[in-house]
Amino acid sequence: MTSTESVTRDWDGLTIPAAGTYLLDAAHKRVGFVARHMMVSKVRGEFADATATITVAEDPLQSAVSATIQAASINTAQADRDGHLRSPEFLDVEQFPTLEYRSTAVKSRDGNEFVLLGDLTIKGVTRQVELEVEFEGVGRTPFGTDVFGFTASTEIDREDFGLTWNVALETGGVLVGKKIKIEIEGEAVRQA
Repeated sequence: MTSTESVTRDWDGLTIPAAGTYLLDAAHKRVGFVARHMMVSKVRGEFADATATITVAEDPLQSAVSATIQAASINTAQADRDGHLRSPEFLDVEQFPTLEYRSTAVKSRDGNEFVLLGDLTIKGVTRQVELEVEFEGVGRTPFGTDVFGFTASTEIDREDFGLTWNVALETGGVLVGKKIKIEIEGEAVRQA
């Protein structure tokens, strides 16, 4: 939207975006994750191809998010590992090409912090997750595009989604940790 009309409003002490439909900006997003490796270090990765539609409601707590992530776009900067993660032992991208998220509720926490409840589907298994969301602000680009920014995170147990492959280590523990931290950062762009 590129007009002079107000695209912000005040709500509970915050300046928030006007009601409407916003799309995740592909050039300003990161859908990442962190997993433990060999019980001693962390591996970071991301999904390069992800889309999301955010419907900001008149009552912000009635807003909704719908996201689709292309499983094959996983990238940990190590080709062999990425190939293994795409295989049937992990994401099985041939049979399950996407990961899906659909919000079910929004709760205000404190100031610019919210909790987004929703259903996450990985490898055909759906579980409810709580995303801790921080609203980063709203503005207009020099090109007249209205945007708002956010970060979100949660932790899931990958085995809850059928991602159970692992190798026991001689020194104790396992090769890949069960807990996966999900980290999302992005800008959402208002649609006309």
